[in-house]
Amino acid sequence: MNKPKDFIFKLSALLILAAAISYLFNPVVAAYIMAIGVLGFAAVTFTTPYPGKSLRGKRLFSIQIFGIAFMAISTYLMFVQKNEWVISMLAAAFLLLYTTFMLSREYEKEKKDKE
Repeated sequence: MNKPKDFIFKLSALLILAAAISYLFNPVVAAYIMAIGVLGFAAVTFTTPYPGKSLRGKRLFSIQIFGIAFMAISTYLMFVQKNEWVISMLAAAFLLLYTTFMLSREYEKEKKDKE
């Protein structure tokens, strides 16, 4: 990943974390922070597709897109001040954590098989 995308990705992740924490104190502001974070996170993810050719890697990338969709649902639930946003965010976190580790493992495996 190049430096601007990496910076946006990390900043977006921090904004999402800050929104989850600040929801306890100010739900309205937290929803806007969450929206900015999710937009940045989604923009970087959509513009950085899986670089390999394996079907499994492409499928994992699709699962990652579902994780971002769950984050968008969480953002909507924050705006309407429904506490169910936590469930959606946990599902997103699980999917994104799993796909992050598995995508890097799959890509390394694919590069190793080519050699």
